[in-house]
Amino acid sequence: MRLTAFTDYCLRVMMYSALAGERLVTIGEIAHAYDISASHLTKVVHFLGQQGYLTTVRGKGGGMRLTHAPQQVNLGQLVRAAEADNVLVECFDAQHSHCRIAACCRLYRVLHAAQEAFYGELSQHTLADLLVQPAGLGRALGIEIHPVSG
Repeated sequence: MRLTAFTDYCLRVMMYSALAGERLVTIGEIAHAYDISASHLTKVVHFLGQQGYLTTVRGKGGGMRLTHAPQQVNLGQLVRAAEADNVLVECFDAQHSHCRIAACCRLYRVLHAAQEAFYGELSQHTLADLLVQPAGLGRALGIEIHPVSG
Protein backbone atom coordinates (compact mmCIF):
# COMPACT_ATOMS: atom_id res chain seq x y z
CA MET A 1 0.00 0.00 0.00
CA ARG A 2 1.25 3.46 -0.83
CA LEU A 3 -0.07 6.72 0.56
CA THR A 4 -0.63 9.58 -1.85
CA ALA A 5 1.55 12.68 -1.67
CA PHE A 6 -1.59 14.50 -0.55
CA THR A 7 -1.87 12.31 2.56
CA ASP A 8 1.86 12.58 3.22
CA TYR A 9 1.56 16.37 3.10
CA CYS A 10 -1.47 16.27 5.40
CA LEU A 11 0.60 14.44 8.00
CA ARG A 12 3.54 16.82 7.55
CA VAL A 13 1.34 19.92 7.94
CA MET A 14 -0.20 18.46 11.08
CA MET A 15 3.20 17.63 12.58
CA TYR A 16 4.59 21.07 11.84
CA SER A 17 1.50 22.77 13.22
CA ALA A 18 1.69 20.68 16.38
CA LEU A 19 5.32 21.67 16.91
CA ALA A 20 4.33 25.34 16.65
CA GLY A 21 1.76 24.98 19.43
CA GLU A 22 -0.66 27.91 19.55
CA ARG A 23 1.43 30.03 17.18
CA LEU A 24 -0.06 30.59 13.74
CA VAL A 25 2.02 29.05 10.95
CA THR A 26 1.83 29.84 7.25
CA ILE A 27 1.77 27.71 4.14
CA GLY A 28 4.96 29.41 2.96
CA GLU A 29 6.71 28.59 6.21
CA ILE A 30 5.75 24.91 5.99
CA ALA A 31 6.60 24.71 2.28
CA HIS A 32 10.05 26.12 3.01
CA ALA A 33 10.63 23.79 5.97
CA TYR A 34 9.82 20.66 3.94
CA ASP A 35 11.01 22.00 0.56
CA ILE A 36 7.67 21.21 -1.09
CA SER A 37 5.27 23.17 -3.28
CA ALA A 38 3.19 25.87 -1.58
CA SER A 39 0.45 25.36 -4.18
CA HIS A 40 0.12 21.70 -3.18
CA LEU A 41 0.01 22.71 0.47
CA THR A 42 -2.77 25.19 -0.21
CA LYS A 43 -5.03 22.29 -1.22
CA VAL A 44 -3.90 20.27 1.79
CA VAL A 45 -4.55 23.11 4.24
CA HIS A 46 -7.96 23.76 2.69
CA PHE A 47 -8.86 20.08 3.12
CA LEU A 48 -7.56 19.94 6.71
CA GLY A 49 -9.59 23.05 7.53
CA GLN A 50 -12.73 21.56 5.99
CA GLN A 51 -12.21 18.36 7.96
CA GLY A 52 -11.85 20.31 11.22
CA TYR A 53 -8.17 19.53 11.82
CA LEU A 54 -6.93 23.10 11.33
CA THR A 55 -8.29 26.50 12.23
CA THR A 56 -7.31 29.12 9.68
CA VAL A 57 -7.04 32.87 10.13
CA ARG A 58 -7.17 34.97 6.96
CA GLY A 59 -5.48 38.25 6.25
CA LYS A 60 -2.28 39.93 7.32
CA GLY A 61 -0.76 38.10 10.26
CA GLY A 62 -2.97 35.10 9.48
CA GLY A 63 -2.08 31.46 9.25
CA MET A 64 -3.24 28.22 10.76
CA ARG A 65 -3.03 26.16 13.91
CA LEU A 66 -4.35 22.83 15.12
CA THR A 67 -7.99 22.79 16.10
CA HIS A 68 -7.46 19.99 18.64
CA ALA A 69 -4.60 18.89 20.87
CA PRO A 70 -2.27 16.35 19.18
CA GLN A 71 -3.50 13.66 21.60
CA GLN A 72 -6.97 14.04 20.09
CA VAL A 73 -5.92 13.64 16.45
CA ASN A 74 -6.30 9.98 15.46
CA LEU A 75 -3.93 9.07 12.63
CA GLY A 76 -6.21 6.35 11.25
CA GLN A 77 -9.11 8.76 10.89
CA LEU A 78 -6.91 11.42 9.33
CA VAL A 79 -5.32 9.08 6.80
CA ARG A 80 -8.65 7.43 5.94
CA ALA A 81 -10.18 10.87 5.27
CA ALA A 82 -7.22 11.98 3.15
CA GLU A 83 -7.20 8.72 1.17
CA ALA A 84 -10.98 8.63 0.64
CA ASP A 85 -10.72 9.08 -3.13
CA ASN A 86 -7.79 6.71 -3.56
CA VAL A 87 -8.93 3.13 -4.11
CA LEU A 88 -6.41 0.37 -3.53
CA VAL A 89 -7.56 -1.64 -6.54
CA GLU A 90 -10.20 -1.09 -9.21
CA CYS A 91 -12.80 -3.41 -7.68
CA PHE A 92 -12.92 -1.30 -4.50
CA ASP A 93 -14.77 1.34 -6.53
CA ALA A 94 -17.99 -0.47 -7.49
CA GLN A 95 -19.28 2.45 -9.58
CA HIS A 96 -16.24 2.55 -11.85
CA SER A 97 -14.94 -1.01 -11.74
CA HIS A 98 -14.72 -2.99 -14.95
CA CYS A 99 -13.20 -6.03 -13.32
CA ARG A 100 -14.38 -9.20 -15.08
CA ILE A 101 -13.76 -11.49 -12.13
CA ALA A 102 -15.18 -9.36 -9.30
CA ALA A 103 -18.14 -11.69 -8.71
CA CYS A 104 -15.94 -14.72 -8.00
CA CYS A 105 -12.62 -13.22 -6.90
CA ARG A 106 -11.31 -13.74 -3.38
CA LEU A 107 -8.56 -11.14 -3.82
CA TYR A 108 -11.01 -8.36 -2.90
CA ARG A 109 -11.55 -9.85 0.57
CA VAL A 110 -7.84 -10.38 1.17
CA LEU A 111 -6.90 -6.85 0.08
CA HIS A 112 -9.80 -5.29 1.99
CA ALA A 113 -8.71 -7.09 5.19
CA ALA A 114 -5.12 -5.94 4.65
CA GLN A 115 -6.24 -2.35 4.12
CA GLU A 116 -8.38 -2.44 7.27
CA ALA A 117 -5.43 -3.85 9.24
CA PHE A 118 -3.33 -0.94 7.97
CA TYR A 119 -5.94 1.61 9.07
CA GLY A 120 -6.42 -0.31 12.31
CA GLU A 121 -2.75 0.08 13.18
CA LEU A 122 -2.81 3.79 12.36
CA SER A 123 -5.93 4.18 14.50
CA GLN A 124 -3.97 3.08 17.54
CA HIS A 125 -1.83 6.21 17.26
CA THR A 126 -2.33 9.94 17.56
CA LEU A 127 -0.48 12.95 16.26
CA ALA A 128 1.16 13.19 19.70
CA ASP A 129 2.86 9.82 19.06
CA LEU A 130 4.74 11.40 16.15
CA LEU A 131 6.08 14.16 18.39
CA VAL A 132 7.75 12.10 21.10
CA GLN A 133 11.14 13.69 20.34
CA PRO A 134 10.14 17.19 19.22
CA ALA A 135 13.60 18.73 19.54
CA GLY A 136 14.99 16.64 16.69
CA LEU A 137 12.04 17.45 14.47
CA GLY A 138 12.32 21.10 15.35
CA ARG A 139 16.00 21.19 14.38
CA ALA A 140 15.35 19.30 11.13
CA LEU A 141 12.55 21.68 10.17
CA GLY A 142 14.10 24.86 11.51
CA ILE A 143 11.15 25.61 13.78
CA GLU A 144 11.21 26.84 17.34
CA ILE A 145 9.28 24.35 19.43
CA HIS A 146 6.40 25.72 21.47
CA PRO A 147 4.60 23.78 24.15
CA VAL A 148 1.68 21.86 22.72
CA SER A 149 -1.56 22.38 24.58
CA GLY A 150 -3.15 19.23 25.89
